Amino acid sequence: MNLEAFLDHLNGGKTVVGGSDAHQFMHLVSQEALRITAQINTGYHEPQELRTLFSQLIGKPVDDSFGLFPPFYTDCGKNITIGKHVFINMGCKFQDQGGITIGDGSLIGHNVVLATLNHAMSPQHRSDMIPAPIHIGKNVWIGSNSTILPGVTIGDGAIVAAGAVVNKDVAANTLVAGVPAKVIRTISEEEDT
Repeated sequence: MNLEAFLDHLNGGKTVVGGSDAHQFMHLVSQEALRITAQINTGYHEPQELRTLFSQLIGKPVDDSFGLFPPFYTDCGKNITIGKHVFINMGCKFQDQGGITIGDGSLIGHNVVLATLNHAMSPQHRSDMIPAPIHIGKNVWIGSNSTILPGVTIGDGAIVAAGAVVNKDVAANTLVAGVPAKVIRTISEEEDT
């Protein structure tokens, strides 16, 4: 298996069967992610150095407007797409095998978890992993210590309050909070606080 075939498998929503070629390849890709995140998380790096390392991690260039405060963790890296003017704060953990897309102008708070894999419910198949993408729209704010679960889409302009666990799609210009996250209210374009 190669990276292209692996990503096609994941992005097709196909289960990664425990012990399969795809599962073994996933662990191989993880080793590169661990090596690069160790570099990102060790010592001080100028912003451009961080962008270069992050680009190596995801396998494609990020815009010069991208910002990252380490530490940052991922166990794959190759299925992340980042827009312009995106900022990722300290301590974030991305499990991106299922695919993570972050739109322009979005802000990711401290210690946010983006998880795109689920395990099979059946005990006999518990080691099987089911990928589902996370899509974060433009100008979204994900508050600190939030968790976004597999298959969730967060619409443009939405806010996820700190500590929320999001297990369902969030409409554009909506504030959600809680565990599980519930709609608090709609956000108007004119709001400044």
